[in-house]
Amino acid sequence: MTGFGERLRAVTDAHGRLCLGIDPHAELLRQWGLGDDAAGARAFALRALAAARGRVGIVKPQAAFFERFGAAGYAVLEEIIGTARADGFLVIADVKRGDIGSTAAAYGQAWLAPGSPLEADAMTAVAYQGLGSLDPVIELAEAHGKGVFVLTATSNPEGRGLQQSVSGSGRSVAGQLARDVAVRNAGATGWGALGVVIGATEPITASGIDPVLLQHTPVLGPGFGYQGTRLGTLRDVYGVAAASVIPTVTRSVLSAGPDGLEAALDAHRAELEQGAS
Repeated sequence: MTGFGERLRAVTDAHGRLCLGIDPHAELLRQWGLGDDAAGARAFALRALAAARGRVGIVKPQAAFFERFGAAGYAVLEEIIGTARADGFLVIADVKRGDIGSTAAAYGQAWLAPGSPLEADAMTAVAYQGLGSLDPVIELAEAHGKGVFVLTATSNPEGRGLQQSVSGSGRSVAGQLARDVAVRNAGATGWGALGVVIGATEPITASGIDPVLLQHTPVLGPGFGYQGTRLGTLRDVYGVAAASVIPTVTRSVLSAGPDGLEAALDAHRAELEQGAS
């Protein structure tokens, strides 16, 4: 069985590292002339997938924007994940789940277990209870070639006080978590199955994260485009870890409207390629 790190590398080699977030915000649905309901979210997401085909290989639907429509929204999310995976996209379910014991295991089964209605290729997770609390999720992911991206240093300014505070180890909370994840990936020849989410709104060293540790750890990087960070500054933000970053763009593409998506994606791809060269 091919591990998640190898699968992710194959996708990025074929289509580049850009990831498109699929977030049917109420404001965006109105801008697109769609209803703020499950049907609107479905039309929005399917159009985004159509624009992404051949341009990016990774998509990241944000579950919250589907969950707000209840059962109908979940039905749409199931359809979008299934359609995207059938079309060859690697799908990261942005669900930010986390707990302990059997509850953590159930989250993994919901989003990563083969045959689950919501089966994705990877999920985002929260390790506030300690990275070990995600062991049931990580073990399931590794058994089935799936990935887990652990929130480490988020792009919102409200999180910095906690994430940059120094733990008993003498490292920042974010730095310790990044190190713990890197240790789990230490045996990988390329990227491991466990990744981190590190926002792009400030250099990662500001959060006490050592970029040298992340050579075998894929980094999901939100905060580009709409939140102000340019794709061309990737190396300034992530340093030597830049080669491991999967930059995510969402509103800066989706706000271009249904007729402007392709051009917006092409522009972002070009900027990323220039910044990575």
